[in-house]
Amino acid sequence: MIINQASLDAALPRSAASRELMAQGYTILRGAAPAELIAGISEDLGPRFEATPFCEGGFYGARTKRFGRLLIRSPLMADLVMNAAILGLAERALGNWCDRIQLNLAQAIELHPGALAQFPHRDQDMWQGALGEVEYLINVMWPLTRFTEENGATIIWPDSHGVEALVDEPKCDPLVAEAEPGDAIVFLGSTLHGAGENRSASVRRGIIVSYCLGWLKPYENQWLAYPPEIARGFPQDVAALAGYAQHRPNLGNFEGQCPSVLFDGYPDGPLAAIDALRSDQAALLAEHVAGQTVRDERARAA
Repeated sequence: MIINQASLDAALPRSAASRELMAQGYTILRGAAPAELIAGISEDLGPRFEATPFCEGGFYGARTKRFGRLLIRSPLMADLVMNAAILGLAERALGNWCDRIQLNLAQAIELHPGALAQFPHRDQDMWQGALGEVEYLINVMWPLTRFTEENGATIIWPDSHGVEALVDEPKCDPLVAEAEPGDAIVFLGSTLHGAGENRSASVRRGIIVSYCLGWLKPYENQWLAYPPEIARGFPQDVAALAGYAQHRPNLGNFEGQCPSVLFDGYPDGPLAAIDALRSDQAALLAEHVAGQTVRDERARAA
């Protein structure tokens, strides 16, 4: 089933796209991003594609080029990363397991003629957590050139996600996710997938943007990819997605404060640590502190 972007409404987490993603492990949004946005990003990334050497190793692919840090490679990438429809799907898939989501990676990929089919894999295998119930990430493949069976379009195994990821053999045959620039191929981290073989005479270019639980170590080290002196120039929501926000309670802090404090430079003196708690934790803490305060006041009165 293919979902057209025009059919998506404000209730995206309850939409057909969301239901399809959770039911079969993938969905394709046609026209999810404006063609001019994708064309602009593709033009910006062109010189980097040309300069980047081929990968080494059987997984990345000897006839494949890859590079990250896309938020500094093109000023248009922020709009793609913050695509509202995609963020809605990410929140639906991951929101039960974290306080906030984070950017896992933004990577450009170019398959050259002769590239072999990638080893089928599940991206959740980066982390050794409980499998079968928790979803750790959501992937979005954005074609920069047309994706076809001949040039190595992404191969997806439907219904291979969730508890089915614990089964040795997928129950469904794979499909080729053919797509055009502007379409978004969305699949869960537990879904079996891989790049196809490029049997064509031209390169296949795309961008993989993924989002993961905010308490995980992301694939791409965001604080190294976008240090404070760079991230301070991002829109606030983009900077937060790239790691410059705490995951409550208090995870990812700098000297007990939100790491965005570094946007003003490294502090000259000590900082006061400030609680960053979930509302339920804050309520329990307030009760705990109030109980001790009352006790101390009674003791002084006696």
